[in-house]
Amino acid sequence: MGDHALEFLPGQAVMAAVHGYDERRPYSIACSPERTAETGCIQVLVSLDPAMRQPSRLAEASVGSLLDVEGPLGTFTFPEDPQQDRILFVAGGTGIAPLRAMLDHVLRRGDKPAISVLYSARRSDEFAFIDELRGHERAGRIELHQTVTRDESTTWEGRRGRIGRDHFAAVLHDPQRTLAFVCGPPLLVTESVAALVSLGVPDTQIRTEQWGR
Repeated sequence: MGDHALEFLPGQAVMAAVHGYDERRPYSIACSPERTAETGCIQVLVSLDPAMRQPSRLAEASVGSLLDVEGPLGTFTFPEDPQQDRILFVAGGTGIAPLRAMLDHVLRRGDKPAISVLYSARRSDEFAFIDELRGHERAGRIELHQTVTRDESTTWEGRRGRIGRDHFAAVLHDPQRTLAFVCGPPLLVTESVAALVSLGVPDTQIRTEQWGR
C-alpha cells in the first residue's frame, strides 16, 4: 500500500483499478487485517471468467503493475465480540474472498468457536484457496463442505447441486447458537437465507453480501 498502511475490518472491500483507468470496481479483501500487517500486502480475488459482461481489468495486471486503490468500504464485517459460539461461512464462487479474511481473523483469536464452511462453485477446479481450507480441515480447525453445480467430470466425488436445505441440514449443528455469513450471487444469498431461517437460525444472526455478474 505504498507509504500508507491500510486499516480495515475483516470482510471489507476496496475500490481498485489498473492505474490509468478511471473506473474503479469493488473487490473484497481476501486476507485478514492480521495477515496484511504481517506481509504489508492486501489480497483480492479476481474472476477470469470471459463470460462476464464487464471483465475485470485487474486480470490484465502483471507483477509490478501500478494499481489505484481506495477504501476500505463496506459493512459486511465480522463483529468484534460475537455472542454465538458457532460460525457458519457460506460462499458462492468468488464470495469466498471476504469469508477467507474473516476465517483467518477468527482462527487467530483467543476464543475458538466451532466453524463450518459451505462452499459452492460451478466446477471442481474453481474453488479458490481450497488447499488452505483443506489444510484447516485436516488440522481440525474447520468443518468444510463443498458442492459443484455444473461439473460433469467423473473425477469429482463430492456433493453436487446448488446449495440448498439438505446442505445446510448437514452443517447446522445448533442453529440458535450459530452466526452465519453468506456471500455470493443474489440467488444463492436469497435461497441460503430462506433455508437458514427455516432450519431455525434467527434472521438477526444472518449477515449477507451479494454481487451481480
